[in-house]
Amino acid sequence: MLGFTVSPVQPLTLADMKAELGGVTLADASEDDVVRIEGNWYFAPHSVMFDHLTESPTPYTCSWKGECQYYHLSAGGADVSDGAWAYPNLIAGAAERVGRDFSGWVAFGPKVSVS
Repeated sequence: MLGFTVSPVQPLTLADMKAELGGVTLADASEDDVVRIEGNWYFAPHSVMFDHLTESPTPYTCSWKGECQYYHLSAGGADVSDGAWAYPNLIAGAAERVGRDFSGWVAFGPKVSVS
């Protein structure tokens, strides 16, 4: 007899995720509304507070995701140029590569706290 009991393994579930800048929530989503791609958490558009995001003219095209839309951020007294991005029109095969359609989903740069 070992003197202790082993509890059954519980599946790991992701709690609600938030993106915050200057103490202001920029996005708040359940685990069904976030996806991790290349180390970045992408939030479903309906979970993003777009009143803190302004479209940026900065151009970028990813070879497998497509044309990127950058956003400037302004919240809680902090301003971040090109601090978020999305891919509104995915290249064919991108959704299949990730396992879901993430067109228009928003990711945030390192100056934004995502947890």
